[in-house]
Amino acid sequence: MPNDTRARMIDAAVCALQRRGLAGMSFTEILQASGAARGAIYHHFPGGKAELVAEAATRNGQAVRDHLAALPGATPAAIVDNFLAAVRPVVAASATGGGCAVAAITVEPDGDTLRRIADTAFTSWTAALAERLAATGVEPDEAQDLATALIGLLEGAHILCRAAGTLEPFEHAARAVAGLVRSRT
Repeated sequence: MPNDTRARMIDAAVCALQRRGLAGMSFTEILQASGAARGAIYHHFPGGKAELVAEAATRNGQAVRDHLAALPGATPAAIVDNFLAAVRPVVAASATGGGCAVAAITVEPDGDTLRRIADTAFTSWTAALAERLAATGVEPDEAQDLATALIGLLEGAHILCRAAGTLEPFEHAARAVAGLVRSRT
């Protein structure tokens, strides 16, 4: 089925962006990982690599947003704890060379379209977290501030953990944020 091939290619592109970033991602890697034939590239993505990358980042951004919108918890501390638990394995992958597929597209020098896709994704992640926090009684402005700090923690942790080769920077930041939230509630 063509849609299955297209979906597999997008999934492979997300993984490639996470592992190698935009500059290191290749069609050969996408074809091997997805099992697609060479002709499938321009059949499914007539705009080439730019179109495939845009689709992959958009899909990944939406999946993360949906996950964040469904975080369980009846208190701000529970939301923060569940957020940290959910992102811990993702950040752990950064310590061994992984990364964020959405962040990977922000480094394209001539990538206004990709930058807008990343901005949309990050904004939607922040909004989903802010909504969850507000649902626990946190004032909307404070919920927005905390959600922004959590997304900043996540994205910064990707870089710090990758550089350090360990999850330790994330654990320090996670303890600090969890402690601050507990002290305010």
